[in-house]
Amino acid sequence: MDATPEKTYKVPTMAELAANGEEPDVLFWVGCAGSFDDRYKKVTIAFVKILNHVGIKFAVLGTEEACTGDPARRAGNEFLFQMQAMGNIQVLNGYNVKKIVTACPHCFNTLKNEYPELGGNYEVIHHSQFLQGLINEGKVTLKGGGTFKGRKITFHDSCYLGRANKIYEAPREVLQTLDAELVEMKRCKTKGLCCGAGGAQYFKEPEPGRKDINVERTEEALATGADTIAVACPFCMTMMSDGIKNKEREDSVKVYDLAELLAQAQSL
Repeated sequence: MDATPEKTYKVPTMAELAANGEEPDVLFWVGCAGSFDDRYKKVTIAFVKILNHVGIKFAVLGTEEACTGDPARRAGNEFLFQMQAMGNIQVLNGYNVKKIVTACPHCFNTLKNEYPELGGNYEVIHHSQFLQGLINEGKVTLKGGGTFKGRKITFHDSCYLGRANKIYEAPREVLQTLDAELVEMKRCKTKGLCCGAGGAQYFKEPEPGRKDINVERTEEALATGADTIAVACPFCMTMMSDGIKNKEREDSVKVYDLAELLAQAQSL
């Protein structure tokens, strides 16, 4: 990460800890979006600030982290997936990594469910679960609900977090900490509508049709009356943000990741 005047966080690497004979309690798997997408890098920083604030001993792989291979496998390139996965597993096992947290549901699903068949066996946690744990342990507390108290927030379920891994309550419990009014969209949880990224609309122009799927989903979010759309996936963030732009509501409705909401509420 770039050193900026606003930098008030520390991001140790596995190599640095290993050089000192130390091991982290958890490896933070940043992911491609968290590393290279300008918007989602803000989520990475927010999550790191929370980890620093509560004193979690963590580390990242830095330049040793490569793509999990998820896009390659979804696109049908099994050979490339296995090459990328085996490379990552060699690095992770070399550092004796046992526990991984990531903010990306696509990385989460691949690391948790698909790496074991290739020899990569780790406890993998999505950051919504990790944040929920910090709240339950009393390590993250908000006096009076923070800056989002009383505001309407709706949560968009990520397909790979929800339907693929049945994680619905952790992100909602994190939002409850904000003491905001959580308003559900008509289609949510097991019946939640995909933002379109899972159908590769993130990478290409949509097929001809009546309406873009992210616009359809954004209309459902706006119908709740919420001024904040909470997400827990980098791809959902882009698709929902583009939907808000399509509806010309950027000034009145914001899209934030769970980590950003918690960090803002704590003035981190």
